[in-house]
Amino acid sequence: MATESSEGEEEGKITGGNKLLVIEDDLREMGKKAAWSVSSCKPGNGVSSLRDDNLDTYWQSDGAQPHLVNIQFQKKVKLQLVVLYVDFKLDESYTPSKISIRAGDGFHNLKEIKTMELVKPTGWVYLSLSGNDPRETFVNTFMLQIAVLSNHLNGRDTHVRQIKVYGPQLNPFPHQPFQFTSREFITYSSVR
Repeated sequence: MATESSEGEEEGKITGGNKLLVIEDDLREMGKKAAWSVSSCKPGNGVSSLRDDNLDTYWQSDGAQPHLVNIQFQKKVKLQLVVLYVDFKLDESYTPSKISIRAGDGFHNLKEIKTMELVKPTGWVYLSLSGNDPRETFVNTFMLQIAVLSNHLNGRDTHVRQIKVYGPQLNPFPHQPFQFTSREFITYSSVR
C-alpha cells in the first residue's frame, strides 16, 4: 500500500494499531541513549510523558504545526523501527494524521526518509525505517526527528502517548567475532 514519491522518501497509510507492543527479539530499545526534546508543550505534558511507559500520560504540543520530537544521540547509532502509541478514541482531533520521519547528523542536515499517513489509529503504530532495498535494514544516524504535519479533524495541537525507537542487537551470537546486522549474513555466520 506504500507508494514511492518523487523525492525518494516513502509514503504510505497505516490504519488501526496494536493494543500490545510486540517487538522482535533481534531489536533493542535505543531511546535511553538519546537526549529528547520537543518543539513545544503544555505545562505538565512535556517530553517526559513520551518516555514514562504510562499510556495514560501524553505529550501535548502548544503552538503552530509542524510539531517536532527531536531524538539526538552522542554517537552514530543504527535505528530500524519507530513505534508510537496514539489513541484516536481518546484524543480525537489531537491525534496525528500525517507524520514525517527525518534523519541526519543534526538540525542543519535533516533529510526526510519516510512520510506516513495515520487513519484513526488506536494503539501502537510501527514505522519501519528500512528502505526499499532489502539490504537497507536500518538508518545510521546521530539524530532522528519525528514531525507531526497534521492532525485528524484539522486539530491544532497534538497528543502522542509514547514513542520508542529500536535498533538491531549488537551481537546476537556471543562467540561470533563479527557483528552482522542483516538476517542474510547472520543466517550464514556459523558452520554446522
